[in-house]
Order: sequence, then C-alpha cells, then structure tokens
Amino acid sequence: QVQLVESGGGSVQAGGSLRLSCAASGWPYSTPCMGWFRQAPGKEREGVAQIYTGNGVAYYADSVKGRFTISQGNAKTTVSLQMNSLSPEDTAMYYCLIGVRCTRAYTYDYCGQGTQVTVSS
Repeated sequence: QVQLVESGGGSVQAGGSLRLSCAASGWPYSTPCMGWFRQAPGKEREGVAQIYTGNGVAYYADSVKGRFTISQGNAKTTVSLQMNSLSPEDTAMYYCLIGVRCTRAYTYDYCGQGTQVTVSS
C-alpha cells in the first residue's frame, strides 16, 4: 500500500513563504517522479512542480517559475516544495503525487490527502 503524507501547509500573507514536504511509503520502484499539483475551489487542477528522482531534473508551471523550488530529500521518496513570494492566487489545496514517470499532464499513480495553503492579501 503506497501512502503519501504531506505537511507544511498553512496561512501566510502575500509575499511570504511556506515549505511543503511529502514522504511516500510503500513505493515499489526505485526512482519515481514526485511532485505537486494544486486545486482551488471552482478551478481546474494545476500541475505545480515535479521532479524525476533518477536525475534530479525538475519541471515547473509557468505560474510558479522563479518563486517555487522543488527538491528531493536523501530518500528518493521524499520531496519538498519551497514556495516564496506567495500571492493570493496561490491559495489552493496542494497535493503530493508520485508516479513512474514525469508527464506534462502531471499524471500520477498515487496522491496524498492534500494540504491547504491560504495566502491573504
């Protein structure tokens, strides 16, 4: 059973920073793609950032480039998302994902329960 546990969400004022973390357990393969997507009420799901743990190559949505940084932990199944210069438009539920490969559509095999990020103006 694959499980992902997210942490680090919360409330912050515009311009502030938050760091999300995710740890996966039970993943049967060695080098997954891990990342984050988000969904705000009434909006479509948006892929935010992902990283292929085999070589550390990261991908970002245009909306977060230069502000968010995804990194993998010492374990291949841990990942963090450093979010700087947050704006109210970043308010959403953030979900950690894990999959065999990184895809443009941010497809995944498993995702977490989500952690809420709220940015106030």
